[in-house]
Amino acid sequence: MKFLLFLAIVLLLVWLWRSGRRETPSNDEENRPAPPTDPQEMVRCAHCGVHLPRSDAMVGRIGLYCSSEHRQLAEP
Repeated sequence: MKFLLFLAIVLLLVWLWRSGRRETPSNDEENRPAPPTDPQEMVRCAHCGVHLPRSDAMVGRIGLYCSSEHRQLAEP
């Protein structure tokens, strides 16, 4: 009888330990990068020709630029 009680307690502890482990996310899930967003429109710098996302481009009078330096060089 003592053996069955001991076995039941061990099985209960193993079940609790395993169910507790499932609730916490693993390191892979925490460190996973965010899913990619929708594709962005790529534009070309009017000075050097580098392609970059429209959201990162600097707007000038003549066109779009990759940096404020290139905007100043192209538009004196």
